[in-house]
Amino acid sequence: MRKGFVTIVLGTFVIVAGICMVKARQKRSCYNNPYTWGITGFGLTNKVLGTIAAMSRPLRRISRLR
Repeated sequence: MRKGFVTIVLGTFVIVAGICMVKARQKRSCYNNPYTWGITGFGLTNKVLGTIAAMSRPLRRISRLR
């Protein structure tokens, strides 16, 4: 399994859960809950870091070929 794949998948699920919580909160009340945006941001961070980890190995191979 590629390095960073689990982090990317986990980040995707956390982003989806955070956005669902934001939508559910907006339907029930008129205010935004900062915790739901924090969860969404945490998922986005996981996804970005997982992508960096997944791409770091192929970039090293390319730099060695030059």
